Amino acid sequence: MNTELLRSITSKEVDTYHRDGVLLLKNMFDKDWIKILNNGLDVNIEKPTKRSRIWYKDTSGRSMFYDHTAWQNIDEYKKFIFNSPAAQICGQLMRSTIVNFFFDSVFVRATGTQFETPWHQDEPYWSVEGYDACTIWMPLAPVKKKSSLSFVPGSHLWKTVFKHYNFGDLNPVEKKNVDQVDFSDIAEQEVPDINSDPERFGVVSWDMQPGDCIVFNGRTMHGGSGKLDDDCDLRVFTTKWAGDDIRIKFRDYGMDPDHSVEMMEKGLKPGDCLGTDMYPRIWTRINFKKN
Repeated sequence: MNTELLRSITSKEVDTYHRDGVLLLKNMFDKDWIKILNNGLDVNIEKPTKRSRIWYKDTSGRSMFYDHTAWQNIDEYKKFIFNSPAAQICGQLMRSTIVNFFFDSVFVRATGTQFETPWHQDEPYWSVEGYDACTIWMPLAPVKKKSSLSFVPGSHLWKTVFKHYNFGDLNPVEKKNVDQVDFSDIAEQEVPDINSDPERFGVVSWDMQPGDCIVFNGRTMHGGSGKLDDDCDLRVFTTKWAGDDIRIKFRDYGMDPDHSVEMMEKGLKPGDCLGTDMYPRIWTRINFKKN
């Protein structure tokens, strides 16, 4: 398994990340990491956390499984977070001097599933705020462009925070046991109808192989995906990372996942940087002067 970068991050890639808020990187993690993470995902599915959800289930029983913040219970995830070059990738792309781990999440969709993720931005849901937050989205099995996550390049620079989507409402069963947030009285702008004219919004997505990853800013608009063929499933492991300007923020509504309780138990309060064993610092840039 590679603990160092398999290749250097280029200055052009850094510029593209800051211009578009999203970047595809090919062949960044070797096959050993894919095997380790697939094993961890199997454990996660077998022993999900109390936060897990089934976001979709059709009449044939095909479903989508989601879970997050499982890394402290799954050795394979922990190994990746502390030993892979993921934090370094994010630090270099963000031009950050430090990188803390925020949380992990997984998305598993059965073969033939036709579920599409609603368009949204991540950072407005999180218990932090700032520009220097990013996600590494890693498929653990081959994924076709039509099934991959889609993005609106440059949307991380939009000034609007769009109305939140109640992801708890996606759960087809036992909704009473899933976090529900009513956003009907919140005076935010509706998410634009991106699917009606994807060319106008410049929507991008890619064919991907295990070892590839997409890195995207927490404010980048993304969604779609999930139109799977009958012989293809989707297994995705994601990690969220925090750079220089990220500070804790307890929002009045809509934190999903809501880390406020865990943060307060660790002595963290709004305005603080991430830290403690829950949000460990993984990477520090040496002798770097930020522009």
